[in-house]
Amino acid sequence: MKFKGIKKVHEGRFIAAYNAEYETNLGNTKIYEMSSRDHNITSLEDLQREKCDAVVLIITSPDGNKLLLNKEFRMAVGGFAINFPAGLIDEGETPEEAAARELWEETGLKLTSIDEVLPMSFSGVGLTNERSCCVIGKAEGEFAPSTSDEEEIEARWYTREEVRELLKQTNFAARTQAYCYWWVRE
Repeated sequence: MKFKGIKKVHEGRFIAAYNAEYETNLGNTKIYEMSSRDHNITSLEDLQREKCDAVVLIITSPDGNKLLLNKEFRMAVGGFAINFPAGLIDEGETPEEAAARELWEETGLKLTSIDEVLPMSFSGVGLTNERSCCVIGKAEGEFAPSTSDEEEIEARWYTREEVRELLKQTNFAARTQAYCYWWVRE
């Protein structure tokens, strides 16, 4: 595919919609609809920017035997889905700082250690150029409701057996489902 250009077609409060134009290998024109948190994309370089927008937290209990999962109401699907705690990185924050803040805001837990921060990956490669950093670590404390009225989250620790059961019957975010599938195989 050869990039030909990009045009903003809608600007919302938080995201912008774009039509990206490509030339296929056979010389045909392909218009691809996408969204971005960046409201000023005008070039291929802008589209490919190297900025981490959000964090995804893969958190276990201090002993490593339980996995933290959120049962969260997601407005885009009109219902609940199992997901990892996650959120946007605020201006001036590092991924590690955003992870600690988001964990506390969504669950009431304290991030006690970070084992690894993975390189950026795409959040929804078919829809957006948003990039996330996975922060892997441990947490402890008492659960508390989300600090935001706009989030409905039930956070809790799950054993491997409980995750096995969730995988059979519950709606998941794809990244969370994939990780949980491998986590229960140990």
